[in-house]
Amino acid sequence: MMVATLRHSQPIGRAPQRKAAAARGASRMVPKEPLSARLPKPDFSGLKRLLWPLMLLLLGFGTYELAQRLLPYADRPIARVSVQGELSYISQQAVQDRIAPYVSASFFTVDLAGMRTELEQMPWIAHAEVRRVWPDQVSIRLEEQLPVARWGNEALLNNQGQAFAPRELANYENLPLLSGPKRAQQKVMQQYQVFSQMLRPMGFSITRLELRDHGSWFLTTGQGVELLLGRDHVLEKVRRFGSIYDKVLKDQIENIARIDLRYANGLAVAWREPVAPAATDKPVAMQ
Repeated sequence: MMVATLRHSQPIGRAPQRKAAAARGASRMVPKEPLSARLPKPDFSGLKRLLWPLMLLLLGFGTYELAQRLLPYADRPIARVSVQGELSYISQQAVQDRIAPYVSASFFTVDLAGMRTELEQMPWIAHAEVRRVWPDQVSIRLEEQLPVARWGNEALLNNQGQAFAPRELANYENLPLLSGPKRAQQKVMQQYQVFSQMLRPMGFSITRLELRDHGSWFLTTGQGVELLLGRDHVLEKVRRFGSIYDKVLKDQIENIARIDLRYANGLAVAWREPVAPAATDKPVAMQ
């Protein structure tokens, strides 16, 4: 008896189907991660934050120790004090005597601020500049007061209107005399400078300027002529005086004792000697 076996033949031209894809993937070996990769990484950020201040502290301490060891070799006694500036009213010897207690210190320990304060307390010194000059010198530059006028009988005024009182006050009686309420020095000095500039082209100088308590200005020229300016519009009144002076008063200025400019549109003249009948106060009207 014969047994027949049937086999299914595959079509020609078709490649056999492969089932190896799943089998190949299932049999691949996965390498294990190294132990160092699986362990947690240490965090050094806190240590870094602590390390920088520690390094700075050590550096500062080392610098301080080095400076302490070198300081005795670098800190020398003051060997020379130089004084610079145009000095007309004080001598260099007076300056040296004033700062003598400070010069006994060493280069690094000398009190420059105290020396400057001591110098500026001298009446004739307006400003002092003090500095160290390596290795053992101190340099001083001085600016003297510039006396412009007297302030009453007590002090002098510089060009900024600041009062100072030197011992030789009686030697400056030739300076203009300014006076006024307390703490009005700067205001009076500023007005003095303005009036002087306006009167100088006419040949006038100012020997006295007074600001009274109620605010009125009184001025005396070098020719002895008094100008009464009042309180308001004083610059306009001085200009008015200048215009009338050239036209009417110039030839008679030696006979004029006082000119009252407190009028709205004119002025009044008081003569030293009678040059006309009843010439006590002669009004002059503006044209």
